[in-house]
This record gives sequence, C-alpha cells and structure tokens, in this order.
Amino acid sequence: MSITTTTHLNFRGDARAALELYGRVFGGDVTVVTYADAHAAQDPAEADQVMWGQVVSPDGFHVMAYDVPGRLPHERGVNAFFVSVRGTDADEVTARWTALADGATVVQDLGPAGWAPLYGMLVDRFGVTWVLDVAVAHEG
Repeated sequence: MSITTTTHLNFRGDARAALELYGRVFGGDVTVVTYADAHAAQDPAEADQVMWGQVVSPDGFHVMAYDVPGRLPHERGVNAFFVSVRGTDADEVTARWTALADGATVVQDLGPAGWAPLYGMLVDRFGVTWVLDVAVAHEG
C-alpha cells in the first residue's frame, strides 16, 4: 500500500481563491468539488463553496482545502488545518481508521464519498482532526 499525509486547510468561503492562488504559485492542477456538485448543500448560499479541493503539482506539492459550512464553528486561523491520510488500499485505510477511532469523536463515518471510494473524518482523543480516504485510481 502507498500512503501519504497532506495538509488540509480550512476556510470560510475562501477555499477556491486560496486553491487557485496555490495552483498558480506552485504550478499545480486545481481540483474543486462544491457542495452542490456533491449534492450536499444544506444552505443554498453555500452551494458553490468548496466541499473538497486540492492542488497537486508535478514536483510533489500537495495541499487540500474546503470551506467550513456555516452550521459549524470556524474562526479564521483557529482549527485551520486537518491531517489528511490518503491510501490506495481500502482495507489498510479502514484498519488505520479503526485504530484512530478508539476514544475519538467521529465527525463523518468512513464510507463512500463523491471524490473517494472511502472517506471519513474524526477528532482523536488528543483533539487532532484526521481525514482518511482512499485515493481514486487516476491519482498519483
């Protein structure tokens, strides 16, 4: 199995602009899935905001980002990132999820998502927010 960790940045309405800037700066490809794209918009005003996004450059730069929905607390610069763990093997990702989930608060159960075969989010017993997912076949 191959596994990587990636900085996952959290914004309130600025994720697309930030990803576009980082794409220009680091020469990477920008990918954005909006809440509307994922059929997950709970507030119509947030439908075009980023539910999942990333910049990946040929030289190895990789950052992910999303717009924290208005129903969740967010203060700029506070809880500004997650640790994102992406693997290629669903069984391995599931095993790591299960181990991290001991004593954790599950934010999103590990399961299929619009951008990944498996995706889940939890806050471990130390207060660190982890995002685990299985990479789609065409990603490197």
